[in-house]
Amino acid sequence: MSVCRMTYQGDAVLERLLAKAGSALTGDEVRAWLRGLAAAGMHHGDPDAGIAATIVPGASPALAAQIDALAAEISAASDDGLGPSPAPPDRLDRLRARLAADGLDGFVVPMADEHQNEFVPRRALRLGWLTGFAGSAATVVVLADRAAIFIDGRYTLQVTRQVDTNRFVPHHVTEEPPWTWIAANAAAGATIGYDPWLHTTDSIARLEDACRRAGATLRPVAKNPIDAVWVGQPARPLAAVDVHDERFAGRSSEDKRRETAAGLARDKLAAVALSAPDSIAWLLNIRGGDVANTPLALAFALLRADATVDLFIDARKLSDRVRAHLGDAVAIRAPDALGAALDHLGADGARVQIDPATTPAWIVHRLQHAGATLAQDADPCILPRACKNAVEIEGARAAHRRDGAALARFLSWLDRTAPAGALSETDVADALLAFRRDGEHFRGTSFDTIAGAGPNGAIVHYRATPESARRLEPGSVFLIDSGAQYRDGTTDVTRTVLIEGPMDPAHRAEARDRFTRVLKGHIAVATARFPAGTTGHQLDTLARIALWSAGLDYDHGTGHGVGSYLGVHEGPQRIGKQGSTVALRPGMIVSNEPGYYKTGAYGIRIENLEVVTALPRPEGGERDLLGFTALTLASIDRQLIEPALLDADERAWLDGYHARVRETIAPLVDPETRAWLVAACAPIGAA
Repeated sequence: MSVCRMTYQGDAVLERLLAKAGSALTGDEVRAWLRGLAAAGMHHGDPDAGIAATIVPGASPALAAQIDALAAEISAASDDGLGPSPAPPDRLDRLRARLAADGLDGFVVPMADEHQNEFVPRRALRLGWLTGFAGSAATVVVLADRAAIFIDGRYTLQVTRQVDTNRFVPHHVTEEPPWTWIAANAAAGATIGYDPWLHTTDSIARLEDACRRAGATLRPVAKNPIDAVWVGQPARPLAAVDVHDERFAGRSSEDKRRETAAGLARDKLAAVALSAPDSIAWLLNIRGGDVANTPLALAFALLRADATVDLFIDARKLSDRVRAHLGDAVAIRAPDALGAALDHLGADGARVQIDPATTPAWIVHRLQHAGATLAQDADPCILPRACKNAVEIEGARAAHRRDGAALARFLSWLDRTAPAGALSETDVADALLAFRRDGEHFRGTSFDTIAGAGPNGAIVHYRATPESARRLEPGSVFLIDSGAQYRDGTTDVTRTVLIEGPMDPAHRAEARDRFTRVLKGHIAVATARFPAGTTGHQLDTLARIALWSAGLDYDHGTGHGVGSYLGVHEGPQRIGKQGSTVALRPGMIVSNEPGYYKTGAYGIRIENLEVVTALPRPEGGERDLLGFTALTLASIDRQLIEPALLDADERAWLDGYHARVRETIAPLVDPETRAWLVAACAPIGAA
């Protein structure tokens, strides 16, 4: 019988095996470590190694079996309370009782963690636990007699499905932001609490102003009151850190540290406080697994002007290989040593750079109170991280070729299988993941797949659940937005397809019209040529003109930055209606994803990732030009295109793109998929 199938035999047996292996760990310490791994989804640095090897390298089969058995026991017994939508109503009642006991009349709950991550660890899903909302962006304000949830246009439908809107009244965050609502609803004399780890000083300034206008007071709390009432709250994640090899990164960590530190020295700064894990990952060439979908190791860091780094991270995440990679210039500190390190900088009267848009207020206030001089500026890692080097760009191309092959196999399978009407949204998402798993360097998804059949496609950031999943009906429109993490690149692609079958002619004509208008916007961005210094905001109109001319639009941005085996949403670049002062630069990767959504009917989105590319100056031209080169290689459904709406240049672009997809991907797939791909990428005139 295999030892790995053993049941857990108790701490005494575990500790005896630990001692035999020369480990000083106790049963309680292993249990705590496993809870941290469970909070990270049991991620570890080496995908081929087991959980036991992360905790005790070289563990004997018997010890590994006991650790694995204990891990299974912990996993089976855990209930973090996340998942019910809407959340049980007693949670709001318990929070209000706790607020009253703490002398608070209200509390602000952002969808945020201490690092302002988009994807947060389960422990930080306080807003989701309280309300049942599963989106990635929202804020809740709880007062003694009312509560509100603030969401953007992506979630206007989702919030009504997942949240008890009688208890948490929805508001569009642009039309009525939280601070406006607080000013109008907080009682005079009320005390509103906030967690200083979860807010930046910029957001606190707006909340303070709102409270002043209402005659209320804003007060930081030492302990988040939700943590006090959340039964089963997950532990802090403890996924193992991994080295991001220079063959993927293109530059050594030492080179990055020295270049960034030289900028600090030029500005007469002693250090910069880094709170964004993606900046730390880029700077140190490390990756982790503390949050879903993005390979981040949660940590804080101080980069000093001499290029040394204090890294504040749980040491259990670091293997000997990672420590050797970091080297002597990176000092490993316990997370709770951060406060003292900030105090030392203040005592020295140091000038310290902080990014007001991302640094938690706790760090800013600690530095101020300690006597440091603050220099407010953007995180110095953001721009060089966004401008991918030649190795990273080639890695992105390679990752997209593998991803394109997986997408071709998937779309071919979908075209053959979906018309039978037996597939659900979750079946399709699972199938796409299976096709991607075969790819070299595959590490997981870059976000939870959005698979929206019919009316679910109109929910911009929809996520299928067993309760909500629809079947793909013949004669319906299906939207799938997905992405993957590979060691050499991050992908994000959306395709909208028509499921073959009978369809009302008027509905078909409308869907083809809307799809083609979205395609025209996509082509307009893809073919844009623009002078250096142009921002994404200046290009956004190109994606919308064809829709605007028909009285249509979409309520989300047109494009976001994408990392290199990092975040699928990465700044500072973006394309959208909102103003931006960040110019597009060569090497930046940005999505191109216009859409259209008809509530209760269907959704349409066409998304490619593009890399900003320097173009030769035209003859007689006076300015350097930039443009886009598509990284994504996936066919666009010709069944949904109305050719009469495309002009000659647009047809030429579509045929050229499809020719490139066919030539690049066909050699990478099986004969059945290859035949399907050739037909799917035929010239539009053959539609």
